[in-house]
Amino acid sequence: MNKGKTVNDINIGDKAEFSKTISETDSYLYAGITGDFNPIHINKAYSEKSIYGECIVHGFLTAGFISTVIGIELPGPGTVYLNQSMTFLKPVKIDETITAIVTVIEKDTKKNRVKLLTQCINENKELVLTGEALVVPPKDI
Repeated sequence: MNKGKTVNDINIGDKAEFSKTISETDSYLYAGITGDFNPIHINKAYSEKSIYGECIVHGFLTAGFISTVIGIELPGPGTVYLNQSMTFLKPVKIDETITAIVTVIEKDTKKNRVKLLTQCINENKELVLTGEALVVPPKDI
């Protein structure tokens, strides 16, 4: 199993990312798992009359890609989330490819904490989500 980086292995500026094209099925599955059946996400007739003119992806589905980066890549397995702030800047449409990018902006070796810039961009390199996360990376065992 891949082992996560400890606070001593992490440097300011370290970066990792994850990309995925979000399908209509992904959106429906997310709605089923979370119970968020807001028609703006899953009802074509309703969403066509909205300001977006079509279904948009759940914001937290997009944000979940940030969790993927943190839990799998940086710091990686064993990392625990403490806090996440987010601002949603643009809607994400079905079949868009989203890339979550996590960048280390601060670390506190004594408290074993790492602050991360968290961003998601679409295939046009437009920022769709931005925020910061505070995490506890794994310790050497």
